[in-house]
Amino acid sequence: MVDGPPPRLPLLPPGHLIDEQREVYEAVTGGPRAARPPVFRFTDDQGRLLGPFNAMLYSPAVGLPLQELGAALRFRTAFTKREREIATLVVARHCRSDFEWYAHERIGRRAGLEQEEIDALREGRVPMLADVRERVICEAAGQLVAERDLSDALYNEAVATLGRPALVELVTLVGYYSALALQLRVFRAGVPEGEPAPDWGEHE
Repeated sequence: MVDGPPPRLPLLPPGHLIDEQREVYEAVTGGPRAARPPVFRFTDDQGRLLGPFNAMLYSPAVGLPLQELGAALRFRTAFTKREREIATLVVARHCRSDFEWYAHERIGRRAGLEQEEIDALREGRVPMLADVRERVICEAAGQLVAERDLSDALYNEAVATLGRPALVELVTLVGYYSALALQLRVFRAGVPEGEPAPDWGEHE
């Protein structure tokens, strides 16, 4: 890992996993994430899981459904890829989650986010978004992470723009990535070795 506090959870070698851990490992490495070449590293050179995925191995009873929820949010929601990554990056920035930002900045770029949009999100600003759904998602995700609630005005706008099913998915997405960010912070899981940590600057 990069300079910083040492990780609190040792990385588990794939050859030493018990059956329940192996099920989690195979779900992460062989699921939809493996359908195309990854844009971020979630294993090291020894095949050990990185970031939030290593923590999932320590409690397979929780880790397996957690990774299944993550796969559902990434691959089976009503959101476009851009919409999903805008919301995820809002969470990563709010939580100052280095690994979450490292991974989803790259996924977002593949999804079509421009550098100026990524920079705005990293600085805590709403990018210039011409698409009304993207703007509402960005604003709603920002209010959810900051206030753990939505005002009546933004709630009503989100329902009118996204629909109730997509709003349920958005609230769940924000909660999921907030939970991962908390794990990453508590267990001191930084970006992979050799990768730069995001520059959060002095933005509040």
